Amino acid sequence: MHLNAYLNFNGDCEAAFKFYEKCLGGKIVVMQRHGDSPMADHVPAGWRDRIMHARLDIGNAVLMGADAPPESYQRPQGLYVSVGFAKAEDVDRVFAALSDKGTVQMPAQKTFWSERFGMFVDRFGIPWMVNCDPTL
Repeated sequence: MHLNAYLNFNGDCEAAFKFYEKCLGGKIVVMQRHGDSPMADHVPAGWRDRIMHARLDIGNAVLMGADAPPESYQRPQGLYVSVGFAKAEDVDRVFAALSDKGTVQMPAQKTFWSERFGMFVDRFGIPWMVNCDPTL
């Protein structure tokens, strides 16, 4: 079984996934636009460049997403994308990169359970937790 996060965006999925690819060192393997799909003729002209499905492979992990229709988009609540690293310096590096122009909720710091842990909402409105777990 594979369990993956699927993120919805308010028209900035492509920019978000290019940002995540850069920050996390992964590879975008799918960036499907509505206008390139068999349903292209049934999509409003303003939606043809919006992303219908994106996939970012990061090692053995997968992050997926799409642009949600404006009438159904809601900012994420009640969830975080959680990323773990074996080394504290990797937490610091990724935290600094992903949280740039976002809102830090808890700076990356030592906690009673981890050498380094931090929380933020990135510039695209996605909540993240970054944690150091030496068992990885």
